Amino acid sequence: MATPFWYNAALSIIKPLYQWRIKKRALNMEQLQQECLERFGPFQPPKNRNAMWFHVVSVGETNAAQPLIEHYLKLGHPVLVTNTTKTGQARAKSLFLKAPYASLFQAVYLPADQKQLVRAFYEKYQPKLLVLVETEIWPNLIDQAKHFNVPCLLINARLSEKSVKGYAKVPSLTQGMLNGLDRLLAQDQATLERYLNLGMSTKKSQVLGSIKFDIHAPESFIQQAEQLKQAWNLASRKIITLASTHAPEEQKLLTALKLYLSQSPELLVIVVPRHPERFDEVFQIAQDLELTTQRRSLGHSIAADTQVYLADSMGEMWLWYALSQVCFVGGSLSEPGGGHNILEPIALNVATILGPNYFNFQSIVDEFIAAHGVKVGDSAEQLAALMMHYLQQPEAAKELSQNAQIIMAKNTGSLAKHIAVIDQYL
Repeated sequence: MATPFWYNAALSIIKPLYQWRIKKRALNMEQLQQECLERFGPFQPPKNRNAMWFHVVSVGETNAAQPLIEHYLKLGHPVLVTNTTKTGQARAKSLFLKAPYASLFQAVYLPADQKQLVRAFYEKYQPKLLVLVETEIWPNLIDQAKHFNVPCLLINARLSEKSVKGYAKVPSLTQGMLNGLDRLLAQDQATLERYLNLGMSTKKSQVLGSIKFDIHAPESFIQQAEQLKQAWNLASRKIITLASTHAPEEQKLLTALKLYLSQSPELLVIVVPRHPERFDEVFQIAQDLELTTQRRSLGHSIAADTQVYLADSMGEMWLWYALSQVCFVGGSLSEPGGGHNILEPIALNVATILGPNYFNFQSIVDEFIAAHGVKVGDSAEQLAALMMHYLQQPEAAKELSQNAQIIMAKNTGSLAKHIAVIDQYL
């Protein structure tokens, strides 16, 4: 079933706005030209045709798909990864664009979902399989998969109540996309029910749990963290990471932590903003609060008097978690929020705190809350107090981490189930 005329017409109308947004967010002209080529063509030459194509939107989905992609690269399968965001692409490249996978791996931006662009992309890359990870489904992307006889799977699928309402408003579009999927592998029963209510076939759908639980920190980042601890004399520092933060989370949390920072010279706050275009803005926030701040992008090290370290780099989140004892996972205090993946810090035994707006990860977070494996605070002041409590009470932090590990262990195994299904299409 072809995508509706109105959808393709609407894309043509909003394309200039989309291009303007890309231009506004570009860090330099070279990066802008590269991104425009990847999104609007002519596309980069393929390293390998007939690759397994994974579409992972951003950092969270890239991290979730990491063990899966690694599995197929180890077996010698060429892999093409497309991302929607800069941070997602940087993450993918930092994980796989190196020995021993460099010749098998390629990461580019997903082309804009115009029929002629998507068709040209399929013709150029000739993928043997399209694996969509978690949430992002595009009408022409799925429609052209059918046209080119490329099996299309939506794996580790999640869908919030809010998203269901959006899809339900455009049944002509939603029905075509769902019909175009060969398989839907949902994280939980609630997600499966939502997709079935939108018209997904029960024969092609099942619950396999979340592959996010099969996560492991790359050894290279753990080693790098150990080196930095020695080089920067961090052994005696009490370190909080504010991870994947959105406005106004940095302003609120650094304000709430300022008193603690002035009283405790051993306290250090690492801030990792979610979006690179906000790096300078976040630096200014720290400056306005008169906090001694160093920046990763300028090659600064953490000095004895550093209060805030702005991790304004991409693809290094594991490193900052590995240096921390406590973290706040962002996108959960901002409005409307939605939250980000809590499983990365938990995998490293970091005591994990988040705000109240975590609906994108509702079922996962709720399970940890019930087991006293993470803590939720309603305000910046409450969150700051919680973070300080776990920094100052290592035994309480250890208990929180141990409770979280029980939930991690209980939920592992989804990765093997996903591989078994994907293998049927290879």
